[in-house]
Amino acid sequence: MKRRRKAARLRKPPLGPRGRNLEGTEKMGKIYFPQFRRGRKGIEIQKGMTILEAAQVSGAGIHAECGGVGKCGKCAVRVERGEENLSLPSPEEKELLPRRGERLACKARIERDLSDITVFIRHFGEYEILGKGAGRQVELLPLFHRDKDMVFREDVPVDDYRGAIYGIAADLGTTTLVLELVNLEDGQILDTSARTNPQISYGNDVVSRIEFTSSDRKNGRYFGQEEKMERLSRLRGLLAEIVNDSIKLFSGKMGRDIGECIYHLVGAGNPVMRNIFFGIDVSSLGVMPYEPLHKEAVISKPSSLGLDMNDKGEVYGVPLIGGHVGGDTVAGILACGMYRKKEIGLLVDIGTNGEIVLGNNSLMIASSCAAGGAFEGTSVSCGTGSIEGAIKSISISDGRISFSTIGGKDSVGVCGSGLIDLLAEMLRNGLMTENARITEDFRISGDLRLTQSDIYQLITSKAAIKTGWQILLRKYPAQAGDINRVCLSGGFGNFINTKNAARIGLIPCVDEKKIEKIGNGSLEGAREILINRRSLKDAAAIAAGVIHVKPNEAEKDFEYMLAGNMYFKGGE
Repeated sequence: MKRRRKAARLRKPPLGPRGRNLEGTEKMGKIYFPQFRRGRKGIEIQKGMTILEAAQVSGAGIHAECGGVGKCGKCAVRVERGEENLSLPSPEEKELLPRRGERLACKARIERDLSDITVFIRHFGEYEILGKGAGRQVELLPLFHRDKDMVFREDVPVDDYRGAIYGIAADLGTTTLVLELVNLEDGQILDTSARTNPQISYGNDVVSRIEFTSSDRKNGRYFGQEEKMERLSRLRGLLAEIVNDSIKLFSGKMGRDIGECIYHLVGAGNPVMRNIFFGIDVSSLGVMPYEPLHKEAVISKPSSLGLDMNDKGEVYGVPLIGGHVGGDTVAGILACGMYRKKEIGLLVDIGTNGEIVLGNNSLMIASSCAAGGAFEGTSVSCGTGSIEGAIKSISISDGRISFSTIGGKDSVGVCGSGLIDLLAEMLRNGLMTENARITEDFRISGDLRLTQSDIYQLITSKAAIKTGWQILLRKYPAQAGDINRVCLSGGFGNFINTKNAARIGLIPCVDEKKIEKIGNGSLEGAREILINRRSLKDAAAIAAGVIHVKPNEAEKDFEYMLAGNMYFKGGE
């Protein structure tokens, strides 16, 4: 009898049409994102939630570059089924979406639970990620090392030797995350994992991430400390998940679980990304004077960050210089060796927030410039990130345009390197004046066009970067001709045509032989710290010694310089 009663209690009611069971209880519908592994399982429909919020919960990477306020149009989706559950199209959707049947994920709100919802994302695809540095040889002297049958941290034994000692170098980027698995016994790179940062669903720039953790713009209020830390934990958890997924990937390739053999992770990132990774409040970076609460190096136990590593090891965050000049810049300085050289060098890392360093072994000064996301596809109608199908290079000859795309796929937009080429080629062919004016929209391919408004966004970003390195030259003091090396760091710098970048004024006009692409400087510097513990001290000395220059405070003519750099004087 007991068994029969138990079976009766566990019996599931039979389901009728559309998930309603025959005993009167309604089964909750689900929303699915089939393009993503996690999104295929679906999550239960919650009335009042937008498609973007559902994607954030499910882990589907919708590119909400404007932070979900309905301005960029990049979160366009196609609702395959379940449209009847959604709110009517908003004015923003009617304006930004020329294709029938599409919705903005940030504006399409779930109002009913009549059926399951299936969503396909238009801007879908992994970014082309620069997963390596210049590969500079570094002396092997890791913090964690083997002596006989023990693993030591410097001179202190911490664990029994388990057959290997591994470390991870991590570039904690706003858009992309790159991790290298390194054998700490011989310094060899064993594998690399390069992934799109899942936080992109919360906005494509650091400002959006700061705002997500600190304020509710829609209702005009600041979050209390508890809610602030909960939101910060949500963003941090996404990064931990990427690290753990990468460790699983590495383990699968090596044929065994290697988590307990990983003792050291070194992470380099801008102030927002580094502090989010370690769960440190970033709200101070969104208000004057825009300084991080914690600039020094951070050391945590893997378990406190939820990482599947040996908990007798540690996680190290590269120290910050200040403001929006972070550990990725410190790592870049390590990678290019500027701090050891007598000759004057210029390090440029162009992104949503550009970082620039000028100097040598006697003096280094650095600044950040709010370049905006124009060169990363944000705020440009034909722009896109460096995903498959993005136009990456362009040339114009006899009025005809030719281009190549990432992966050889059909064009979906123009990424940063292509936008630089486009501006330079239009200027060279007289299709755009030196005052950055065009008489009509320039057709690139299909429905991709460059408008006057797009050009304004691009020259604004260009002007910010150019003004940044000009002010550093004034403050050093030095002339462009005194620069012995121009080091371009990061994926953007690695893929651009340097002649075209100089033509539009993005970088100084110097002998092309002086320009060096150092690859992913953030990753390279993190790996150097990982395999040589002396670099830990070097990183701390660099972060403390570099003078942080805020362009708008350091130069009284800042606004005039910025306005003047909006244009192309004599083809730059």
